[in-house]
Amino acid sequence: MATILLVFAGLSALTPLLTRWLSLRVFYLIALLPAAAFGYTLTQTASVSAGGAITESVPWIPALGISLSFRVDTLAWLLALVVTGVGALVLVYCARYFSADEPALGRFAAGLLAFAGAMYGLVTSDDIVVMFIFWEVTSVLSYILIGHYTFKRASRGAALQALLVTTFGGLVMLVGVVILAVEAGTTSLAVIVADPVTGPAATWAVLLILVGALSKSALVPFHFWLPAAMAAPTPVSAYLHAAAMVKAGIYLVARLAPGYADTPGWMPVLVTVGVGTMLVGAWRSLRQYDLKLVLAYGTVSQLGFLMVVVGFGTRDAALAGVALLLAHALFKSALFLTVGIIDHRAGTRDWRRLSGVGRNARVLAAIGLISVASMAGIPPLLGFVAKEAGFTSFIEAGLAGDGWGWVALVGTVLGSVLTVAYSARFFWGAFGTRPELADTALHPARWDFQLAPGILAVATLLLGPLVFLLDLPLASYADTVPGGGDYHLALWHGFEPALALSAGILLLGAALFWKRRAVARLQGTVPAYVDAGQGYGYTVRGIDRAAARITHFAQIGGLPQYLSTILVVFVLTLGFAAFVNRSWPDEVVLWDYPGQVAVALTMGIAAVMAARVAERITAVLLAGVTGYGLVALFAFHGAPDLALTQALVETITIVVFVLVLRRLPQKIAQHNRPLHRRRRAVIGVLVGAVMGTIGVIAVGARQAPGIAAELPRLAVEEGHGRNIVNVMLVDIRAWDTMGEISVLIVVATGVASLLFVSGRNTVVPRLRESRKHRSLPHRRKVVADPAAPSEGHAVTRQSWLLAGRTVAEKDRSIMLEVLVRLLFHPAMIVSVYLLIAGHNAPGGGFAGGLIAGLALVSRYLAGGRYELGEAVPVDPGKILGLGIVLAVGMAMVSLFFSGIPLESAYFETTVPVLGPLSFGTSTIFDIGVYLVVVGLVLDILRSLGSEVDRQQEAGETLPRPPSQQGAEAAV
Repeated sequence: MATILLVFAGLSALTPLLTRWLSLRVFYLIALLPAAAFGYTLTQTASVSAGGAITESVPWIPALGISLSFRVDTLAWLLALVVTGVGALVLVYCARYFSADEPALGRFAAGLLAFAGAMYGLVTSDDIVVMFIFWEVTSVLSYILIGHYTFKRASRGAALQALLVTTFGGLVMLVGVVILAVEAGTTSLAVIVADPVTGPAATWAVLLILVGALSKSALVPFHFWLPAAMAAPTPVSAYLHAAAMVKAGIYLVARLAPGYADTPGWMPVLVTVGVGTMLVGAWRSLRQYDLKLVLAYGTVSQLGFLMVVVGFGTRDAALAGVALLLAHALFKSALFLTVGIIDHRAGTRDWRRLSGVGRNARVLAAIGLISVASMAGIPPLLGFVAKEAGFTSFIEAGLAGDGWGWVALVGTVLGSVLTVAYSARFFWGAFGTRPELADTALHPARWDFQLAPGILAVATLLLGPLVFLLDLPLASYADTVPGGGDYHLALWHGFEPALALSAGILLLGAALFWKRRAVARLQGTVPAYVDAGQGYGYTVRGIDRAAARITHFAQIGGLPQYLSTILVVFVLTLGFAAFVNRSWPDEVVLWDYPGQVAVALTMGIAAVMAARVAERITAVLLAGVTGYGLVALFAFHGAPDLALTQALVETITIVVFVLVLRRLPQKIAQHNRPLHRRRRAVIGVLVGAVMGTIGVIAVGARQAPGIAAELPRLAVEEGHGRNIVNVMLVDIRAWDTMGEISVLIVVATGVASLLFVSGRNTVVPRLRESRKHRSLPHRRKVVADPAAPSEGHAVTRQSWLLAGRTVAEKDRSIMLEVLVRLLFHPAMIVSVYLLIAGHNAPGGGFAGGLIAGLALVSRYLAGGRYELGEAVPVDPGKILGLGIVLAVGMAMVSLFFSGIPLESAYFETTVPVLGPLSFGTSTIFDIGVYLVVVGLVLDILRSLGSEVDRQQEAGETLPRPPSQQGAEAAV
């Protein structure tokens, strides 16, 4: 199962590239993967039918008890078949649904395949935390798929609405997942269900999880997002909103029902909300004219029915629930695909404009008729068998004294009457002939366009009479529900109450359809007192308005104000913690060496002077003194690696400050100078005092013995290196480093976005392309004018530095150019040496990348932006991307060697002459870190250096909002 998920991830990543080569044929190729997963799942039928389960487990976060564990029992087997089988058919359908010039076809194909993989992971996960991760991944992917038509406002709005609603439910559910896992003492779903926990905490946990399930499966009051999502392409509706995503909440309830159906609040919530959803969805479906919306509201109604049956908590209801789940996935997916074909061939989904479609598309009409009949519960189809099983389970519960059984029965019977009515209305609207309209002209379509819905309809037709084949495997899940029961799935159970109810439902539903005009007039007289969709709109607009007011109050455009707010909150929160603290160290050592006192005094004096000087550049240099003072403190403590990295970071920081200061006034604004200075001084002193106090408290608050003494041994034994810092970064705490380089990429993107407001061109400024760039003035790169050198300085040979051709004589520094010529290449060699030697000596990817970055800084300072383009003729984004790909790739490779992401593997060999050599996969990770750091520095130079140079030469100014005028001295 883990292998299947890895293949899903890998093929999804390759799909955009494959789409460029194969176009629409790519759907046939990628459909093979879910089809293969479907076949693999089928091979587990015998084991599942016997009540067994197939399990796999890979440790992931042992400290939290979280593992990549997967388990296929009956319920997971059924859902996996639905997800992979319908997924494969929908992908095949896409090859005929889309045209070759469809925008973003590769992204759509990759998203749909990735969604199938995420759903497969969700239904097979045995770890509740891993299951939740897949749960959220489906929300994100559904946002991409629903919003496929990015040029349509309705599509973007529907995607955002679905994301917000399901993410809200997911966040609430996360709280419940954490509480339940803590209370149970395990994250294994099988254990949590087999040995259910009780008590108030468990009750609240289950109820919070139900909120997530209700939002995911579009039940009242979260139902409104599903009809809006019909703005998505039809394949998305057929898969996500009929067979996969909306089934996630149903699956979760079915998974928890055997252990938690008796939890206080479970039955009232599910029966009440489920019945209400069934009635609301069916009622709204009768008001629609868009065939897709008829099915959408019908899906909402059927999901309510499913939630009632699956969550009812008896053995027979559980059996009926999983049968109904399968039936619904088959007939509703087929109907959505049928609507897509009608839309393609007729050019409309409005049934008021359709006539004679059934007469001119008989095969399509037959597919629709079978699927609609199953939805209405007409024998001998699977929908009838499942619905009758559900009615029987409610009747038996009611006769046993359970009042909720009668509530569920009455509610679902009424909802089923409406279901028959809107099913008949759908078929009549889609395929009927209207005397007042001419037959709708249908575009020709290939036979294989109808293949996917045809297979689903045939399965619906055959599984009704052959339902006994499903009884044994599905009963093995139902038998896990306490309480007993002996119901079996069969087409004929004799003349029983459920059969009479089914007959009455069909008659009443047919009568409602016959009197559809009277029903329409009745609906027109019923005002919409409560509309959840409007409530969502009011909520979102209210939040927007509140956020705008808060932003207007807090975001005045002045950095001092922002920093003051942050620091004041810091002082208040940590200051209160320090005030109430009762754990103080027995002894406080103020210094270890007298030199530390001298360095600390120097840093303090520099900090005070930086706060008092009037010139910006002087303040930056004095602030740099405090950073270099920290370098000295690290050196006093015997930490050369930290000292080296800090020195490089401080140098890069000063360079960035200098680049920015070129566009700022030389003097710091001094409006209301005394008041603001005193306020800032007070804040600064308080921050220092609180931070120092917290540092002292932290020394005395240690309760467990430190692990520092073990780090030298762990570095050698576990990380195969003697540089403890580097081994921690790329091996022992590699996840932290992964997060840090991800932040660096975000920083690079943020810096670039500040300068390239209207978009950035990836063309690197090269001297040889001057004519080309001069003819494209809208691009951000401006190449040197050959007349730039001063008069009398003709260039007679190719020089290594371009300053003689790109920088005016008054801006050149011969001394700097000579130094750069001498030091650039050695610096690059040193950076590579630090990268390679960093595992056993001071250095590593961070330090090496910073050295390389400083070397590039020197090239830029000596020769300008064209020199930078000649030095690295590659877009920084590609370097950043390659770095993160190497880091993530190393995490994936680790799975094959140790089964744990980012756990390093080491190889040793003996090479003639060189002797024994060893190599660790952590080196690849460190190279990724190196490239990310180099890419970050290069992106900063391109943004704050090259782009600022271009703007200055072009006479451009950076626009500033009115709120920023004079805001520098607002605090």
